[in-house]
Amino acid sequence: MEIATAPGCSVGFTFGGLVFVAYKLGLLYQLFHKSPRHGGESVAEVLRAHGVKFVFTLVGGHISPILVACEKLGIRIVDTRHEATAVFAADAVARLSGTVGVAAVTAGPGLTNTVTAVKNAQMAKSPLLLIGGVAGTLLQGRGALQDIDQMSLFKPLCKFCASVRIVREIVPTVRKVLAIAQSGTPGPVFIEFPIDTLYPFHLVSKEFGVKNPAKGIMGKVVTWYLHNHLKNLFAGAWETRDVSPLPVHIPQATDDQVQKCIELVSRAKKPVILLGSQATLPPTPSDDIRLLVHSMPIHIVVLLQGTVCDFRLSYGRVLNRHSKIIAVNRDKTQLLKNSDMFWKPNVAILGDAGSFLLRLSKGLMGHQCPEDWPQSLKAGDVTKEKANRGKADEKTDHHLNPLSVLHHVDELMADGSIIVADGGDFVGSAAYIMRPRGPLRWLDPGAFGTLGVGGGFALGAKLCRPESEVWIIYGDGSLGYSVAEFYTFTRHKTPVIALVGNDACWSQMSREQVPILGSNVACGLAFTDYHIVADGYGGKGTLIGREDEDKLDDIIKEAQKETREGRATLLNVLIGKTNFREGSISV
Repeated sequence: MEIATAPGCSVGFTFGGLVFVAYKLGLLYQLFHKSPRHGGESVAEVLRAHGVKFVFTLVGGHISPILVACEKLGIRIVDTRHEATAVFAADAVARLSGTVGVAAVTAGPGLTNTVTAVKNAQMAKSPLLLIGGVAGTLLQGRGALQDIDQMSLFKPLCKFCASVRIVREIVPTVRKVLAIAQSGTPGPVFIEFPIDTLYPFHLVSKEFGVKNPAKGIMGKVVTWYLHNHLKNLFAGAWETRDVSPLPVHIPQATDDQVQKCIELVSRAKKPVILLGSQATLPPTPSDDIRLLVHSMPIHIVVLLQGTVCDFRLSYGRVLNRHSKIIAVNRDKTQLLKNSDMFWKPNVAILGDAGSFLLRLSKGLMGHQCPEDWPQSLKAGDVTKEKANRGKADEKTDHHLNPLSVLHHVDELMADGSIIVADGGDFVGSAAYIMRPRGPLRWLDPGAFGTLGVGGGFALGAKLCRPESEVWIIYGDGSLGYSVAEFYTFTRHKTPVIALVGNDACWSQMSREQVPILGSNVACGLAFTDYHIVADGYGGKGTLIGREDEDKLDDIIKEAQKETREGRATLLNVLIGKTNFREGSISV
């Protein structure tokens, strides 16, 4: 059977097909691509619309348009001395601000330098956007400067990776990845921008256009292709687009799950809640969680290290098999980690911990656990603190007792201070002595155990909370990773206090290596003049030895005064050996 078709319809179909082909080739947009604008401006507009206040970077030509555009829109550009520091700083901003932290680095080695920091953010569940440059769209894989396969490096580290291919994709791509970074289990995302998507058309056409077209049919075809590629690269680039944030998906416990947990907790005689860092994530403000902790009708033990049953909880072995266990986590793999080995949850909830805690609290109003339970826990804490104080009063063979130094600092540290932990043995001791001043007031790398976070974490923290004292607790080994950032603290007027436990050794390693393997190889350092290094970078350094023990408080107060006046300080404290934490493992 034949179906008659009107001539007009045939013409319409043909015209429609031509329009579709022209659209796919970008020919319809080519009348509107020439503009003095550039792709960096599109990136900056989306970031500003999402409340981004800081972009951390180490400058490179691949990303310069983004940095310049952000600065023009009022986004502060903070340049560091190492790309890893830029990502660590963005990580700290993500934790403290409730927004996505942003770092932008150049192609090739600029990006490879960030791998450890991005992995740390992934394991810490920090919503972070890493922006990277890359060779031009037609030059990738052809030996261009700093051209490597960046996507294969970051796909295992990030929730989502994207490579922008044309300028009109910039806005929707950046909006999409920012939403992904915050949705579900937060984490890092990565976008690479070919250099020709970021610079203005006239510069790109001059650099990448055909200068001496070849003769013959193939030469004409190549010339046509290159011209069309260039025009399509910018086609539709400056059409008006929505830059506002996309919805963020946050998993929540069901009403039935919450009710079941209310019933379990209300019957508990010795309830304990391990409150992990996920509880500080949006949408529930961390200060609301703090108030809730003090008002809930059950006793709460707060551990800001997280609640995953990994090595920190002996893979779940610390949990009594006869206990009723409620597990709440946004990440399914973390929710049930090692659950069939040493522990098993009675209720496992894939959802937001902070929101769940609020709903649980409302359901428990009027309930009260037996008074003797929290009192016994407090008594145990008092006993441990007395023992620690006794250790602090002991004299070491040489230099100062590190526990005594930490007690002095803890007693003088201002309310609202933020403590950044970056080190091994000295920092491990600090975790027993120094009291976090509130939620998100203790920042450490988390389960990855990454040395080198100090400079970046402190930089991001001071920018987010300029009114707070920011202390970096360094080992003399870990200080080497980011001491150069004292130059960054000076230039960007972010005065922090670095407390360096200088025992001329990688003590966390040496403590096991020497008795087990009989050698201190690679563990020995020197009592280096780190305070002079800080002076050289524009800060204020002070050497503290045993002869300064009686005036230690005055020295600490002077360092606090220096930072209030805008100068980053470093206290190079010579410390001796103790047997505190003896037997702790470093692997």
